[in-house]
Amino acid sequence: MKKAILLAVAMILGSQAPICAQTDEQDENKKITVTSKDGTQEEIDIPEGMESDLDSLLHLYNSKTYLMVDTACNYRDVNPIFEKEVYIDRLKKLPTVIEMPYNDVVQKFIDKYSGNLRRSVSYMLGASNFYMPFFEQALEAYNVPLELKYLPVIESALNPNAVSRVGATGLWQFMITTGKRYGLEVNSMIDERRDPLKASYAAAHYLSDLYKIFDDWNLVIAAYNCGPDNVNKAIRRSKGSPDYWNIYPYLPKETRGYVPAFIAANYIMNYYCDHNICPMVTELPPRTDTIVVNQDLHFEQVSKVLNITMEHIRALNPQYRQDIINGNTKPMALRLPSTLIGQFIDNQDSIFNYKTDELLLKRDTVEVNDDVPTYQRSRRSYRQYAKSSSKHKGRKNKRTRGGRQVAIREGDTLSEIAERHGTTVKKLRKLNHISGNSIRAGKKIRIK
Repeated sequence: MKKAILLAVAMILGSQAPICAQTDEQDENKKITVTSKDGTQEEIDIPEGMESDLDSLLHLYNSKTYLMVDTACNYRDVNPIFEKEVYIDRLKKLPTVIEMPYNDVVQKFIDKYSGNLRRSVSYMLGASNFYMPFFEQALEAYNVPLELKYLPVIESALNPNAVSRVGATGLWQFMITTGKRYGLEVNSMIDERRDPLKASYAAAHYLSDLYKIFDDWNLVIAAYNCGPDNVNKAIRRSKGSPDYWNIYPYLPKETRGYVPAFIAANYIMNYYCDHNICPMVTELPPRTDTIVVNQDLHFEQVSKVLNITMEHIRALNPQYRQDIINGNTKPMALRLPSTLIGQFIDNQDSIFNYKTDELLLKRDTVEVNDDVPTYQRSRRSYRQYAKSSSKHKGRKNKRTRGGRQVAIREGDTLSEIAERHGTTVKKLRKLNHISGNSIRAGKKIRIK
């Protein structure tokens, strides 16, 4: 029955035509066109999370396993249009610390979510049951407004494996430098930006620090997107006005749409029923728990001994990049369904010994092959011969820097030595710093 329902997800969500007609769907999905008071039109970039492909979201493990279309939902697939005052009143009623003002830009983003992104909203409403408890727990710990739990809606569309065009990763879309600054480990084996709980605490900490700088939550949200330096530059260019809507023209294009998108996300996640959007039904996964691992462990070792799929282990432990927990480096956590924790403890030896030599290939020590290949033996013999030959030759004509040395015989003159060695007296004098013709038998003289 579950498989049949899962197959229906793609059919139902994929078969319905978009609410809004599109001339160029790809471009439309990346831009919002806004009109200023003087009638000038401008395109602003939408946050990357709003470009997410619904098909890829539906192929995530949690989506395939625990989400399904609500077949009992009888909403007509029609997006109703309301008067401006209705949107203003609804935004005003949201129980938030952060102000949620209305304007034409915010309206554009509400239309986006309630229009051609309504299928993604259906997914996110269902997936929020997995992730919102993590978000709320972390935000509460740092005493920041709980409505910030909707930031990952616009950052990643609630995809823990999301990677942006510039490398920002995870639900909260951390860049490597910012993630490491807030305690998230990133190396070839692990990327804690993908860990929903740890990344949520890091994000809450970062948002708290940004508020200490700007003392305004809209500026904090903008800075989360484009960095505090860009927000400070925009404040300077607007003659020091610390208000998001005043510095709006001086911000990067995507950041101009970021706060409006955040307001729209808060709106749609609360008023989806008024726009005839049916949340996907969530069957909550079994409770999970962690166990500390003190040596290297491959996911396949756990999978085969405990009879749990690799895909399930990966979904519970998305921070491990190579399916390996590098417990030899330091104690690391493995998350499993709570029902399997006892089995792991009871079967620990079997798990760690399962195909260790095949699955954990990094060697602790290696021996160097000291056999000399045949071609190298030939070269070595030749070098030894050449060295020996040069040594014997040097007894006769020892080479030195600037030429070779020869012994002066009894009765030799400079002209005789020059003639014998094919040079001139002038060159011999210059090379040996001789001013006259006096030379002594038995001494050495340099010749080129």
